[in-house]
Amino acid sequence: MPLQAVESSRLYRQIAEQLRGLISAGEFDAGTRLPAERDLAKQLGVSRPSVREALIALEVEGWVEVRTGSGIYVQPTQQRHGHGASRGTNGNGDSADWGPLELMRARELVEGEVAALAARHARKAHIATMAGALERMREDAAAGVEPRAGDEAFHTAIAQACGNEVLSDTVRSYWNARHGPIFARLGDYFENPASWSAAVVEHAAVLDAIRARDAQAARDAMQQHLKKATNRYSASWRRANHS
Repeated sequence: MPLQAVESSRLYRQIAEQLRGLISAGEFDAGTRLPAERDLAKQLGVSRPSVREALIALEVEGWVEVRTGSGIYVQPTQQRHGHGASRGTNGNGDSADWGPLELMRARELVEGEVAALAARHARKAHIATMAGALERMREDAAAGVEPRAGDEAFHTAIAQACGNEVLSDTVRSYWNARHGPIFARLGDYFENPASWSAAVVEHAAVLDAIRARDAQAARDAMQQHLKKATNRYSASWRRANHS
């Protein structure tokens, strides 16, 4: 059963469904290695990051095992949790099913504008909340702890400062999606103390621009931060943190 080119809607899930079908049909036996990410991407007509999202979804569901530096291996039947185990369990509907990299691209567009609005409308209390969240991030990163709580608090504070409740709710929905298991697994592979420290510096640039009431600088700093974050999630498997 050959692989078929896929459409863009819920792209990573379409890829995962095809691979599940091939495994179920016996095209790949338990213990065998799947084709390389680049080869799957070429056959499917999609990007390598989209294939990676699908493979991580299948890993979360117990269909495959990712062995960094070696490849992707099919798991025995008893390890598999079904077709929907990688969906979020936070009760937020479709947002729990968003692809991580597609989500990051949306965040770059929306949160850049949210930061620009915050630079115009933020009150002292908002800025104090951002500064407190950034300090928490800095302390956690210095201690070798993932600064997830401070990161979320920082972006939420900016959204609350923008003066638009719809945009604020939108940013909250992004963070609800980030609590899903695929994002968590991506973090296991591609986040580490060096990436956390880089994120602290990037967040500080956003805060400096908002404090200065410079909307363009805030927009640029937020977009640059999210582009860099996306690039970190798109790094080569060989560079992934798999300790």
